[in-house]
Amino acid sequence: MQTLHNHLLTALAPWRNAPAWHIALSGGLDSTVLLHLLADLAQQHPLPPLHVIHVHHGLQAAADAWPDHCRALCAALHLPLQVVQVQVEAGASVEQQAREARYRAFEQVLQADEVLLTGQHREDQAETLLFRLLRGAGLRGLTAMPGHRPLGRGHLVRPLLEVSRSELLDYARTHSLSWIEDPSNTDTRYSRNFLRHQIFPALAERWSQAATNMARSAGHLSEAQGLLDEVAEQDLGAASTSTEFAWLALPSLALAPLQQLSPARQRNALQYWLSAWTRLPDSRHWVGWDNLRDTGEQGRPIWRLTDGELHRAGGRLWWLSGVWLQPPGSPLDWPDPSQPLLLPGNGTLWFSGILPQGRYEIRYRQGGEVLLQAQRGQRDLKRLLNEWGLPLFARARLPLLYRDGQLQAVANLPGTGEQDWQLHWKPPTSEQRLR
Repeated sequence: MQTLHNHLLTALAPWRNAPAWHIALSGGLDSTVLLHLLADLAQQHPLPPLHVIHVHHGLQAAADAWPDHCRALCAALHLPLQVVQVQVEAGASVEQQAREARYRAFEQVLQADEVLLTGQHREDQAETLLFRLLRGAGLRGLTAMPGHRPLGRGHLVRPLLEVSRSELLDYARTHSLSWIEDPSNTDTRYSRNFLRHQIFPALAERWSQAATNMARSAGHLSEAQGLLDEVAEQDLGAASTSTEFAWLALPSLALAPLQQLSPARQRNALQYWLSAWTRLPDSRHWVGWDNLRDTGEQGRPIWRLTDGELHRAGGRLWWLSGVWLQPPGSPLDWPDPSQPLLLPGNGTLWFSGILPQGRYEIRYRQGGEVLLQAQRGQRDLKRLLNEWGLPLFARARLPLLYRDGQLQAVANLPGTGEQDWQLHWKPPTSEQRLR
């Protein structure tokens, strides 16, 4: 059994200087063995502080006893346990919704550079590969589970991916460990359980190394995806040009360099870029990209994805999500313009310079506004915004300053306001969540 300890030490060597290790403990076999191994290693080697987290989904009555089981297990090993109860949102897949709730809880626990350790093993890797293959996943999906990846402010590490379930079971029996058998794990209505109990035993009977070989294939696919990611980074480098509207603080790319690529490289670059912001579309929905790329800007093309929208404006692609997809709000009085004004759902506004006296109010465009500009007289606001080239999606959110009922300035618009004062706007930050 010492080889399992050595394997774990080797797998976790890059993370030995982390501020803390958090062990995800479901109470099942895999996480129980991982917990016991780490507690044992901590007695022999200098490791980061160990903390344990149990996520309680509350999806079945039997689960109510699991936190107590985990508390007893951690108490015996003298390790601190945090139990987090989550609400699983309604959805088509209970498995997927529970997973997302679980990882949101993990993200909230992790501090900067801390590590979350989970107990997935070789068979889990093989099951994931087959499951995604049956769903028609592309190469990025077929790479299955990485050994480590960023998670929130820290890192997710799976140190047992090269270990078989039988090895974990042997360890547990040798050390007389007790673990929870989740009743739902035998319910073959769930896709993963069907694969685990119906398909994989048949595969193993015919090909004894099926799980090992499939896990190896996932590694090969991961290497191939890594090469494609390098190509994507090169292609995106040419499209990651500066823009005069960088103050919008929105992810954006120049469209022309992407249009020069083959369709396959376009999709590869966009998959890599969009993966930070949204769940990726399947092959049927990439027609949205074709329409966005090929439609003239007069048509205001938009590609709607799961977690946001991709807009095309000013020769660029812009990613919008969160508050950017909601109306900016109602007019708002500004009783003390010497102090910054927080605009509900629309960022922050402030002045620089000396303001004339008057009653100030912030409004948003309704159409037909006219602005008095120094040395240019009265100008139609729509024409001014066209000259400026501000993307259409930002114009409805652009704060307009009224003094005593008259339009005086437009936030961030060059050449507006008096010579001794200026109106500044910091737009809202998209509620992005790295995926």
